[in-house]
Amino acid sequence: MQITLAPMEGVMDHQMRQLLTAIGGYDLCITEFIRVVDMQLPAKVYRRHSPELYNDSKTASGTPVRIQLLGQNPQCLAENAHQAISIGSDGIDLNFGCPAKTVNKNKGGAVLLKSPEALYQIVTEVRKAVPVFQTLSVKIRLGYEDKSLAIENAQAIQAAGADELAVHARTKAEGYRPPAHWHWIAKIKDAITIPVTANGDIFSVDDAKRCMEITGCERLMIGRGALATPNLAQAIKGIESPNSWPEILNILEKYMFVQTHGDQEKYLPSRIKQWLIFIKAQHPQAAVFLQQVRTIKTTQEMLAAINQEQLRFK
Repeated sequence: MQITLAPMEGVMDHQMRQLLTAIGGYDLCITEFIRVVDMQLPAKVYRRHSPELYNDSKTASGTPVRIQLLGQNPQCLAENAHQAISIGSDGIDLNFGCPAKTVNKNKGGAVLLKSPEALYQIVTEVRKAVPVFQTLSVKIRLGYEDKSLAIENAQAIQAAGADELAVHARTKAEGYRPPAHWHWIAKIKDAITIPVTANGDIFSVDDAKRCMEITGCERLMIGRGALATPNLAQAIKGIESPNSWPEILNILEKYMFVQTHGDQEKYLPSRIKQWLIFIKAQHPQAAVFLQQVRTIKTTQEMLAAINQEQLRFK
C-alpha cells in the first residue's frame, strides 16, 4: 500500500507536510501547485514552495516530496519541469484537477479535461523534459461538467508517457460535494495499465478499506482526511489507532512551535482555526472548541486556549 499526502492550496504547505510526515505513514508528498504561465520560473520560486529541495527533496522525516505544476502551455510546462528536476525535485506531478474558478478561467486545472488532445500534448512535452528514471505523475478529476471523457482522458495521459495517475473521484462541477464516485476510478483503472491512485472522501480506516475494495487500487491519496485525523495514514496501515481529540490537541500545540510562517501573531491563530474546520468533520469536540476560539487573534491567546482544553483530559 502507498499513501500520498495530497496537495491542498493554502493549507498543505511545507510546515504542515513536515508535521504530518513526522507523525508517519505517508510515502510521498505532492506540493501545492506552482502556476506556470509563459516563462521559466527561477529556482527560488521552487525552493520557496518546497524548502525540502534543500534536503534532497525530502521532509525532515525522510518522505519524498514531488513538485506539482499547473498550466496549459506544453513547452513552458516542459521547461519548468526540467528546471524543477534540475534542482532536485523527486519527479514531477501535473495538475489537471484544480477546480478553482480563477485557475480554470485562465485555461489551467480541470478545464483541460474537456480536451484529451490537450492533455496528450502537455504530457508528451513534459515527458520529453523529465528523464525516464524520474516519475511523471498526473492528477485529474473525472471530468469538467460530466464524466463522458474520463476514460479517454486517462488513456491519453498514459499514451503520452505518464508513469502514474491519481484520480479525484468527482468532476469539477461536483466540487467536493459527496459522494465520491469511486466506481469510476475502477473503470479508469481497468482501462489503463499504469498505477492508479484513488482520491476523494477518505476520512477513516473504513473509508480507505471501502475505497480500495471498490476501486481495486492499493494506492491512496488523502488530504482533508489527513487534516481531520493527522495519523490517518498510520491508522489505515494498521500501525496505530486513529487520533483521539486529546491527541489532536497535542498536535495542534506542537504545530504552534513548528510553524514559522511570516507574522506569527496574525498568521498562527487563523491557521489553527482553519485547521479546526477540517478536524470538526471527524471530531465533534473540535466544533465546540472552534466556537470558543473564533475571536482569538494572538498566538499566546490561542496557545492558552489549547492548553486549557488539554487540562479537561488530564
